[in-house]
Amino acid sequence: MESRVNIQQVEPAAYQAMYGLEKYLSTSKIDPILLELIKMRASQINGCAFCLNMHAIDARKIGETEQRLYLLNAWKETTLFTEEEKAVLALTEEVTLISNHVSDATYQNAASLFNEQELSQIMMAIVTINAWNRIAIATKLTVG
Repeated sequence: MESRVNIQQVEPAAYQAMYGLEKYLSTSKIDPILLELIKMRASQINGCAFCLNMHAIDARKIGETEQRLYLLNAWKETTLFTEEEKAVLALTEEVTLISNHVSDATYQNAASLFNEQELSQIMMAIVTINAWNRIAIATKLTVG
């Protein structure tokens, strides 16, 4: 594989800023399983193998089931996810695929299930994993 810039080494301050977002998210009110589902779903959409691998491991460590991880890509077709999880997964998809914009229906559904602080934290989680995906893909971070 072609060697690409290692941003963490070349621009450590930039990486520290990204880690600051992760530190913020770790203190948020987002359920840890829900946070990993956000990270997994955005990473699936973006095709980020590095992040998928890392967050699948992290999700399993905190009790996420293999079945739900396997079916995450088809969450709309299963009853394994809660109403709240489905609302967040829909929001994750629309924020990740931002050129299609976030529909009022998707936003209102999430807003009906979460207060403004929780919704803000969820959106920051989605934005953060999308940034990490882009870093990992652009620099060709390898799994393992």
